[in-house]
Amino acid sequence: MTQNIELRTMNILVTGGVGYVGSIVTEELMNKGYRVIILDNLQQGHKEAILPEAEFVLADICEAQALEDAFHRFEIDAVMHMAAETVVEYSMTDPKRYFHNNIVGGINLLDAMLKHGVRKFIFSSSAAVYGEPRTTPIEEDHPKIPVNSYGESKLMFESILEWYGKAYGLKHISLRYFNAAGATKLLGEDHHPETHLIPNVLKAALPDSSRFKVQGSKSGSEDIKHRTLNIEPVKLFGTDYPTKDGSCVRDYVHVIDIAQAHILALEQIEQLSGRAYNLGNGEGYSVLEVVEAARKVTHAEIPVTISPRRAGDPAVLVASSRRAKEELKWRPKFPDLEAIIESAWKWMKKHPEGY
Repeated sequence: MTQNIELRTMNILVTGGVGYVGSIVTEELMNKGYRVIILDNLQQGHKEAILPEAEFVLADICEAQALEDAFHRFEIDAVMHMAAETVVEYSMTDPKRYFHNNIVGGINLLDAMLKHGVRKFIFSSSAAVYGEPRTTPIEEDHPKIPVNSYGESKLMFESILEWYGKAYGLKHISLRYFNAAGATKLLGEDHHPETHLIPNVLKAALPDSSRFKVQGSKSGSEDIKHRTLNIEPVKLFGTDYPTKDGSCVRDYVHVIDIAQAHILALEQIEQLSGRAYNLGNGEGYSVLEVVEAARKVTHAEIPVTISPRRAGDPAVLVASSRRAKEELKWRPKFPDLEAIIESAWKWMKKHPEGY
């Protein structure tokens, strides 16, 4: 119990702390009594996601002096690192930005930590380190053959952490997310461009007046009874995969459960340093199943259109989270797909244009 009290007085630096996962990690940390310092360049994050109780530093991890200033200003005890280039599609066409931001920026961060005596580091890794899986569900010791520069950058940084641990005593844990989804009451998912399936599907269900097409009018006023939805269909990329319905299969995990895993990792980092953990539900849902679940939650027709496969998309990514459950004592509280989608839907209805 004494250890937990001490941990809750820690100052945690969260990089990328106003992005989707980072903001909710920040929220959960603060709910547990931690003090949070957010460092974000606002390239993909949102000012509106800055919680008033948190300290905020506008800075880029690729700027070494900005990191030095932040570590000098605040007495930081541990780092949770989520700042990264993340859009898989672009990682096939512009890999240099991924290696620059995810590797060079990450090394800048580690070096600033070492200079200021900070030795606790939780890394936001990814299922993309595995590439096309040979067996499912995927265990942590599965071969790691990334099929895009995003996954390669995450795998490279995990290796860098191992060397920093051996050479400099860095305590580190890597958390390999599968598909983060869902929302809290305060915070949700808002990317530009939005490439994630669930928010794109839900956007098509929003009863936004801009999506109505007037079929008839009387005396210059809209005839509500005769208006019909004019919605852009949701693009589904590929229905020729070797899966149950031809569409990609993914493992969706609630973002709150991901945040809780970060806290568990921090609290046990002395005992578990050097370990990597999959974070997923162990249940795979196809793209078409996600669309159908969204239709049930929203009670809306959601039109879809089929597009060719995207380069770099494996057919199936489903996690085994056995290690996280056994060692971190992690138990997802929101394993049901419809419950995950419903939380995202509630947030999106309150924020139809995002933040």
